[in-house]
Amino acid sequence: MINKIVKSASEAVSGIFDGATIMISGFGEAGSPIELIHALIDHGAKDLTVISNNTGNGHIGLAALIENKQVRKMICSFPRTANSVVFPELYRKGEIDLELVPQGTLAERIRAGGAGIPAFFTPTSVNTPLAEGKEMRLFDGKPYVMEFGIKADFALVKCRIADRYGNLLFNKTARNFGPVMCMAASHAIVQASQVVETGEIDPEIVVTPGIFVKKVVEIANPVSENQLIRENRRYPWA
Repeated sequence: MINKIVKSASEAVSGIFDGATIMISGFGEAGSPIELIHALIDHGAKDLTVISNNTGNGHIGLAALIENKQVRKMICSFPRTANSVVFPELYRKGEIDLELVPQGTLAERIRAGGAGIPAFFTPTSVNTPLAEGKEMRLFDGKPYVMEFGIKADFALVKCRIADRYGNLLFNKTARNFGPVMCMAASHAIVQASQVVETGEIDPEIVVTPGIFVKKVVEIANPVSENQLIRENRRYPWA
């Protein structure tokens, strides 16, 4: 009988190894799998390449993972935001690498990776430093840059509802990169606010089918990233 539910966040991330490439969902706080990231900090895997929309905020979640020197390289669209304090400092010191990718291009590179598309052409970044060294072609007389699809060893994703098969529903903006990251990763690990019995999710409204998900852990009351930042909290908890 298929059952992808695991008992804890620590069990969910236990298979992540040193040097892994990990996709992490989130659009600011929305959809950020804080509990899974904190479990990864406790797990201790290092030399990671992380693909995410940004580099985290404050000293929790992804920012805490970076601050704990477990991330070797970030592939993201927004390395610096209003509450981003950890990554900019480490980057200026040369202690972490960065691959900057426009947000739409990042989403499409992940989608392409999950769909088995090795590369595609986009007009985004033409005549900018981000196009340097990349293949260019003309289509209908207009220049386009070739970008490669992205795959990952793991994806850490947050959703609203899941069942034991791994079928997922998301909450509005918290959906963001989650579905395509599940498709593009060899092992998608999901924290769900609610786990329901098989058959309780209408198949017609499933966003991510369970075939793309390896593990699900129920986190009934996920922490609020914004609240933790306002309280100036740090992980590991002081």
